[in-house]
Amino acid sequence: MKYTFIQFKEQYPNDDACLESIKQRRFGEGSACPSCGVVPAKFHRITGRRAYACQDCGHHVYPCAGTIFEHSSTPLTLWFHAMYLMTSTRNGVSAKELQRQLGVTYKCAWRIGHQLRILMAARDAANNPTPREGHFEIDETYVGGKVKGKGRRFVKNKAVVMGIVQRGGALTGKVVRNNKAETLVPVVMDTIEPGSIVNTDELSSYKPLESLGYHHVALNHSQEQWALGPHHTNRIEGFWSHLKRGISSTHVAVSKKHLQKYVDEFAFRYNNRKEPAVMFERMLAQVSNPTST
Repeated sequence: MKYTFIQFKEQYPNDDACLESIKQRRFGEGSACPSCGVVPAKFHRITGRRAYACQDCGHHVYPCAGTIFEHSSTPLTLWFHAMYLMTSTRNGVSAKELQRQLGVTYKCAWRIGHQLRILMAARDAANNPTPREGHFEIDETYVGGKVKGKGRRFVKNKAVVMGIVQRGGALTGKVVRNNKAETLVPVVMDTIEPGSIVNTDELSSYKPLESLGYHHVALNHSQEQWALGPHHTNRIEGFWSHLKRGISSTHVAVSKKHLQKYVDEFAFRYNNRKEPAVMFERMLAQVSNPTST
């Protein structure tokens, strides 16, 4: 079941509805006033400001304080619309598309997009603490650059992205310096509990995993060995295909400096792909968390 644009507009028709939604998530019903301590506190909206006042002591509450909205003059309806677009499309939206849809400047659209990508990463990190145990697939890919083919020039020209996906669980992606053991193995140790099953390709950088307590099964792709019983890397390789197609079709190209944000964005959608109807609400819950930025 999808969360349609009509449903979105009915739920968030104006800035007042957006602000009330943030307040409810941050303070909830029946909460105490942070100043006088009255429970339950009743707050009334202050006209012309993104604030509420306590009915008993007059203390002002600012729901947007500490969030990405705090110093933004952009209407909340536009921020919420951007969140809807980012969570309802398979490949996300470019800054130019946000500019067209929201009617803001390119600079504003670019900033909104990047702020929301940071929140997607924060939501995934909060929902998927590490290290985890289970059955995992690990692989790395190369993104960007103009040099094609193979060899040292090809690798040096690209950004290296390492991906780890848990069978029946979450996917995480990390932009790394290179594909050497001293770079990849610490990421594995930070993400996966020893004793877990780990599937990789034949890259020699993963050889130390067995001695570190992992059940490591390496598939020799160069010899066209794609699966060995339940052991394969099909899921993470499928994600790489989707990531690259999404970047090339939606964003055309991204810089190494900001690549991690785009990897996090695609990972967020991958991890919530089975529940698209609640993806927007999950992102809004993270937006309303003052510690998320």
